[in-house]
Amino acid sequence: MRLKSLILSLTVVGAMALPLLYTAPAQAQASRTWVSGVGDDANPCSRTAPCKTFAGAISKTANGGEIDALDPGGFGALTITKSITLDGGGGQVASILVAGTNGIVVNGGSSDVIIIRNLRFDGLRGAGNANAGLAGIKFLTGANLIIENCDLFGFNTAGIQIAPSASGGSVMISSTQVQNNAIGILMDGTGGSVNASLREVVSTENAGDGIQVNGGIHAGLTLDHGTSSFNGGRVRTDRNTGRRRALGLGAGRPVQQDNVPLCEGGIENDAECPARGVSGEPERRGNPEAGDGVDRRARSLLS
Repeated sequence: MRLKSLILSLTVVGAMALPLLYTAPAQAQASRTWVSGVGDDANPCSRTAPCKTFAGAISKTANGGEIDALDPGGFGALTITKSITLDGGGGQVASILVAGTNGIVVNGGSSDVIIIRNLRFDGLRGAGNANAGLAGIKFLTGANLIIENCDLFGFNTAGIQIAPSASGGSVMISSTQVQNNAIGILMDGTGGSVNASLREVVSTENAGDGIQVNGGIHAGLTLDHGTSSFNGGRVRTDRNTGRRRALGLGAGRPVQQDNVPLCEGGIENDAECPARGVSGEPERRGNPEAGDGVDRRARSLLS
């Protein structure tokens, strides 16, 4: 009798313990998540239950996935360490507003592709704010960073800072405006080689240079149909920048400058400077058919 009672007791205890041993399956990350100005980061970031910040949504988004903004809002600073697309949507104010820090830091892997589009970045630099944001977007590592249709203004370091800590990355910026920053776009290849392509980019009313490139042969830059105007400085590259190419900078015909210095101290009004290894008369580069080194309609780039 006692043996039967013992067996029965062990059976009951075992049955009660089984639920404790069960582990719920991990929640799968979604390929697309959503943020909203009235969302909550405790939500699953679905369209019907969106998160509030990019930082809250990225942990619930699969590698290579996308985070979309449902409506206007400020979605907070973010560090990106994987392939991801951030899209603020069209026709609304999807923004990142920061003080004393960077808006987005890209620190991805060697094969990661990061796309940032349709966002506004506000660094609160107006009226000389000493605690303004550092950089709107700062690129450190990753295979490709693509920035499309963004506005970046009010940052104490630069609107966009390209400062790779490893070699091999590339940055493509298109249809984007950088305004009222210390420097519009700051590119530095001393920490690792990097190539950047700027198409239809407007850099204006920045305290320093509209575009500044440092890093000698480790930094390569292509400018295509852009404008740099009303800045405290100019478009500036150091003498040894490895590759520079300027295509149709506001001009009707292409203007090209490949693998030659663009004049120490920046691109000059007529793009005249001695070519590498050439002595004597300066070489005029650009479109000879235009009758000028840089078409006069492109002069807004050269302020």
